[in-house]
Amino acid sequence: MFDTLSDRLAATFKNLRGKGRLSEADIDATAREIRIALLEADVALPVVRAFIKQVKERALGSEVSQALNPAQQVIKIVNDELITILGGETRRLRFAKSGPTVIMLAGLQGAGKTTLAGKLGTWLKKQGHAPLLVACDLQRPNAVNQLGVVAERAGVAIFAPEPGNGVGDPVKVARDSVEFARAKQHDVVIVDTAGRLGIDAEMMQQAADIRDEVRPDEILFVVDAMIGQDAVNTAEAFRDGVGFDGVVLSKLDGDARGGAALSVAHVTGKQIMFASNGEKLDDFDAFHPDRMASRILGMGDMLSLIEKAEQTFSQDEAEKMAAKLAKGPKEFTLDDFLSQMEQVRKMGSISKLLGMLPGMGQIKNQINNLDERDVDRTAAIIKSMTPAERQDPTIINGSRRVRIAKGSGVDVSAVKNLVERFFDARKMMSRMAQGGGMPGMPGLPGMGGGASRKKKQQKQAKGKRQSGNPMKRKAEEQAAAARREAAQADNPLGLPAGQGAQNFELPDEFKKFMG
Repeated sequence: MFDTLSDRLAATFKNLRGKGRLSEADIDATAREIRIALLEADVALPVVRAFIKQVKERALGSEVSQALNPAQQVIKIVNDELITILGGETRRLRFAKSGPTVIMLAGLQGAGKTTLAGKLGTWLKKQGHAPLLVACDLQRPNAVNQLGVVAERAGVAIFAPEPGNGVGDPVKVARDSVEFARAKQHDVVIVDTAGRLGIDAEMMQQAADIRDEVRPDEILFVVDAMIGQDAVNTAEAFRDGVGFDGVVLSKLDGDARGGAALSVAHVTGKQIMFASNGEKLDDFDAFHPDRMASRILGMGDMLSLIEKAEQTFSQDEAEKMAAKLAKGPKEFTLDDFLSQMEQVRKMGSISKLLGMLPGMGQIKNQINNLDERDVDRTAAIIKSMTPAERQDPTIINGSRRVRIAKGSGVDVSAVKNLVERFFDARKMMSRMAQGGGMPGMPGLPGMGGGASRKKKQQKQAKGKRQSGNPMKRKAEEQAAAARREAAQADNPLGLPAGQGAQNFELPDEFKKFMG
């Protein structure tokens, strides 16, 4: 959603790199580019004005003028101000001290309230709670049935005494649901209310009546991240008419510009608490302004990636696998390979996971073109092998490849390629386990593999002679500095020569590992 904004900001900061000192004109030009980038991303005008004012004031102050690296300091200021307009610190749910915690969802029809009720129920269930979904949208056709299907998929309870489709009193359903939750030992009640295609008095009154009846601990306003500037207007109308405590962004995985969603927290004064970024019930999590700002600026989101890994991977299994790899490549079998792939698959989309790594925004087109089904095909091939073949793939000859290919529904060449990929991946993973970094990825943060290349470059540079003429030597140094600055502008990630962001390709080892 924020790709365009990220690209514009990256291009703006590229112009600052390599400058030892920033003039007022440099800062004005940078502020102008950032303003254009924010406006193009559909960020509300009052938010853009406040943002640019803060950035310019801080950039013209002593923290930049006295900094050793002024460009990095400006990027830090932009990051800090992005965090501010996104709401500052992460806000957690408030739970009732006694009795069930009541969470009321409000918003326009089509914002995704019903699906989001199931996602919130799934999230709370993982936190150890016993949520109850309540069907108070009795006007939209099949809204009650939809909530029932979502609740079944989420594995949480539902309270739906009325059939809906225009039949029933939503206020009475909301009131009765709290008593039902007490009787059945549900500690969280999630009330799904009706919406309209636009703001109207009847919808506002119904939401206000439900609010007054159940006195919710949290009223969450669900806003579609793709609806543009109308998101801000709708949020202000709900804040004044019904009131809400926090914002939930739905459809954050869409391809709209999304800037209006960034404006909601600043305009309404209410923080974004949750974000939904996919169709699955697990594609939902607490909203962290600092992590979102980091992703917009192309710096990745390692904390979210680590949290996903901790939720998916068993600590004991991870330690066993690390010990196996440390012993040597041959200890790692196809069964282990399959197990690791399945655990990574549980974490979600491979493209999304790679997108959380720092610097990967530069190659997002290649990441987005990864075929997620390759993982499923690979799993099918491995499961078609015998235990002996998985333990020792070197025994897989021509006739065995034909049998495995028939069993998994692929070509014989696919089986051959998988075995070759496995051997390459095994070497790479063993090297990483022993601290060698990922081969072929010098310069990328956290990927290692750059030390030996750096030493070679230093050795090559060592033998270069300088001119004895002071004037000629100064001219050579200036020319070398100009070349370095040009290379830095073309290649902000510090990749090897000829591998700038525009023509960078994933290394062969990584391509093989990903299929």
